[in-house]
Amino acid sequence: METSLSVAVRSLWAKSGEEGGHGLLCHMLDVAAVASVLLEWCLAAPETAPDWFGLPSESLNGWLAALVGLHDLGKATPGFQAKWEAGRLQVERAGLPFSSVVALAQDRHDLASVALLPGLLQAEGVPRLWSQDAAQAVSAHHGFNFTSLGAGAPLREPAIWKQTRQSLFQAYWHTLAPSDVPPDHPLPLLAVEWLAGLTSVCDWIGSNADWFPPGERGDTPSAHYHAARRLAESALSSPDKLGWPSSRPLLHQQACSCDAILARLLSVEASAQARPLQLTGDALLVQGSGPALMLVEAPMGEGKTELAFIAALRLQARQHHRGFYLALPTQATGNAMFERTLAFLRAFASGERQDIQLLHGGAAMNQTVAHLREIWDQHGNDAVGSSGWFAQRRRGLLSPYGVGTVDQALFSVLNVKHHFVRLWGLANKVVVLDEVHAYDTYTGRLIETLLAWLKALGCSVILMSATLPDTRRARLLQAWGVDERELPSPAYPRILLVDDAGARGATFSAREQQPIAVTGLPEGLDHIAAAARLALEQGGCGVVIVNTVDRAQQLYQLLRPYCPSDGMLLLFHARFPAEQRRQLEQQVLSTFGSSPAMGSRPKRALLIATQVAEQSLDIDFDFMISDLCPVDLLLQRAGRLHWHQRKQRPATHVQPRLQVAGLLADVVPELEQTGWGRVYGDYLCLVTWAVLQNEPVWRLPQDIDRLVQAVYAPWPDLDHLPEALRERLEMVERTRHGAKANFQAQLAQQIALDLQSEAAIAYIGKPHGADEDDTLALRNRTRLGDDSLTVIPVWVYADGRWRPEPDGASFDPQQAVSDALAQRLFERHIKLSRRQLVLHLLEQPEYPALSEHPLLSHCHVLPLTKDGDYQMGEVRVSLDPRLGLVYGKQK
Repeated sequence: METSLSVAVRSLWAKSGEEGGHGLLCHMLDVAAVASVLLEWCLAAPETAPDWFGLPSESLNGWLAALVGLHDLGKATPGFQAKWEAGRLQVERAGLPFSSVVALAQDRHDLASVALLPGLLQAEGVPRLWSQDAAQAVSAHHGFNFTSLGAGAPLREPAIWKQTRQSLFQAYWHTLAPSDVPPDHPLPLLAVEWLAGLTSVCDWIGSNADWFPPGERGDTPSAHYHAARRLAESALSSPDKLGWPSSRPLLHQQACSCDAILARLLSVEASAQARPLQLTGDALLVQGSGPALMLVEAPMGEGKTELAFIAALRLQARQHHRGFYLALPTQATGNAMFERTLAFLRAFASGERQDIQLLHGGAAMNQTVAHLREIWDQHGNDAVGSSGWFAQRRRGLLSPYGVGTVDQALFSVLNVKHHFVRLWGLANKVVVLDEVHAYDTYTGRLIETLLAWLKALGCSVILMSATLPDTRRARLLQAWGVDERELPSPAYPRILLVDDAGARGATFSAREQQPIAVTGLPEGLDHIAAAARLALEQGGCGVVIVNTVDRAQQLYQLLRPYCPSDGMLLLFHARFPAEQRRQLEQQVLSTFGSSPAMGSRPKRALLIATQVAEQSLDIDFDFMISDLCPVDLLLQRAGRLHWHQRKQRPATHVQPRLQVAGLLADVVPELEQTGWGRVYGDYLCLVTWAVLQNEPVWRLPQDIDRLVQAVYAPWPDLDHLPEALRERLEMVERTRHGAKANFQAQLAQQIALDLQSEAAIAYIGKPHGADEDDTLALRNRTRLGDDSLTVIPVWVYADGRWRPEPDGASFDPQQAVSDALAQRLFERHIKLSRRQLVLHLLEQPEYPALSEHPLLSHCHVLPLTKDGDYQMGEVRVSLDPRLGLVYGKQK
């Protein structure tokens, strides 16, 4: 570079390496170049971003790029430069001494950056408060924001270090020379988080030595910067590198009719006939402008998912949204939605390369994702792939299109590592939250916090539900900044839409299901087994949904001896090894779903399942038995009865019939004995029981809203109950249900990041990370419940070696494993939640076989005997090939 740069400035290194590493000024310019190109490439900045930073839109990108490149300025300190011996010698030869022990002890370059940058920026005329917040944002690129900004400045360093650092800053700043001057006020927390996310993403890209080879690329810093921009353009656009798809709307013809969009979505040559829900929602969208909140309440089978796709297309074209993320309650529902979304994306990709990611803990084992990864790597003809770069930890939401669990989005508003990268990935997208009725108060409040952030980030949001209690609907709308009292009140089923054109709503006609006859059963498993046997003997495909895995396993064992020779008995729950659970999920879908072709179902089949079969799976049953649960979830289960339009059903099951264990008249269910109260709370189960006493026939969808509002009303109408039972319910509501809801609401408020907070204090008192270093006895989690632990079950024999299966090849747990074996082990993982067992396993020693492989480093071993058992005191854990993980007592 030009000789006016001192030898000392050019000697400072940022990346170590065999051939002298990579210079600090060069790396800073590389990352600034990535920011400049990325902002142009993927329309990352929402339209309101200039207002966040108080800068004209034409100068915003220049300022952002200049700030992002400053993230590593703290490396120009003795403590960091001494970390690499060859680099230290190079710096010493350039005249920078390492004489102060105190200065060498301060080696955190991110802390140094946040301490040093404000003064350097202020010397260039940047106002104090603005510069402090900008420094906090770019210095957080290692994953966490800071609550103290001055602790990292080097102490007692020789004066030449400060002079060299000043020269480095001057050379960098004058190369980029951003125009205009920011205002003299703090940045909003929203801007700080968004800028922190942008900085981390650009640093990850700019630090890739294959894309940005070490060394100077020109005679001047300006020449190096422009060369770096060309490298950034190549890295972002080339499929054999990062291959970040450029932001272009999927729908090129905005005037395209709803029927035409649906035909393309369903791969039908002629125009398809849209359902009333889809026509109504599309008509509301066409009337609007600006980012939108759409709230859809409709029963199953009305085409909510298709409406979400149509709305995403319309809103992306109108608002230039970067893509969308579909957030589901569970991994199983996410897997099913991923396949549908992939088909949608292929239908509208129009030959332009697009990326899609599956975001949940089991995504690495998904075969469709593996195939899409091969397409991306091998430059196949498919327009849709799944880039391995986006698939790395914490990067999934950066991809333009994604499907996964709601938890992945909720982590963006918790103080977990690089949470602001998730926020940045969600910004200016369409976010679809499905089954929003399915969460407790804690997770529900986190969703409300997320909604406020999404609105501020320029997103459009689509909320979907079978139905919502009035109070939950009001809170969701309030989180978007809307007073429900100012909205229209259409009857159920309904759509509400809020955007810059105002608030509007509509109802629509929905398919009427056959009336469902509802009867009660005793809650004992013997009674359920007898009812299931009788129904199965009469033919058809049915399901028993119980509230706990233990009940499902016990019921399966009771029914196995009685399964007819021409019948099928399946058990499906969450305590199977991940690979087996995925196979069971596919078997459930193929047996009870719409594929293969209608009419090819078994003559007799019975599914015994837990809540994993409750939501968003396209499955259909001739008969159903269910444990008692809150009414909205019970209605969700009932929606699977006669779900598909079939030409013929067994004569005994022509009329849909739901049998509910625990719904007997005048017999209050034993919630403690069954464990239902621990799952759902006593109050909602008891009120559901009370309300449904006089509801022997359900007419869906007409009765859905009425029944839900009756149970979730602040003061349910329970006058028909005996006085003693009414008093019991009131006591439960006061002492347990209400107190629990208040506790969960307060806990969510303590955990989540407040959008309105000032950046300097936003993180004070917030849990840091998600492990032992949390503070205030709080933990960053998206759902309450027992602590869970991911374990890898292995069979341990006398020689001390492990086997992934009883008869599998053995391996040494004291040695690192290959990628192939790590994948095989991870495919067998299970999540445990029994507190005593979790604490016990956490205390066990680590083994290199797990700890030294990134795929397994967060996992713990569950060592099994040759019989598949693990004994801990009086507790015995068994891995049964038919039942999954079974908890028991000592033999």
